Amino acid sequence: MTANVIYNKDLRTTCTHLKSGSHFETDAPTDNNGKGERFSPTDLLATSLAACMVTVMGIKARTMGFDLENVKVEVLKNMKAEPRRVGGIDLVFHIPEALAGIDAKTITILKHTGHTCPVAKSLHPDIEINIDWGAWSDN
Repeated sequence: MTANVIYNKDLRTTCTHLKSGSHFETDAPTDNNGKGERFSPTDLLATSLAACMVTVMGIKARTMGFDLENVKVEVLKNMKAEPRRVGGIDLVFHIPEALAGIDAKTITILKHTGHTCPVAKSLHPDIEINIDWGAWSDN
């Protein structure tokens, strides 16, 4: 088992990672009867893509002798109706100045690594993924 999810009440759950014991709550979004006071399950889906991409990119960077410290990714989840689902995810990478000037080959390797992370490979192809690579956009 990886995790437990307990439905509390009022459209909230508590999710517990079994190995570490760490936990967080979810809430239904305001556009679906919730209070929007926590991540919604669909927020987690979109955020998981960004976290997975930057994590595997960090692993690759480490093997190449540097660190991706302070890379930030903004996440925007776009919902669709009929059926209600995540229709798109927009990611904006903010690359620290110290990493903005790395060579084009390394940037290409890192981008490819991010695009092929496990979450990206698990998402349905109907979900439109838009990525703004910030300082790495020209490569």
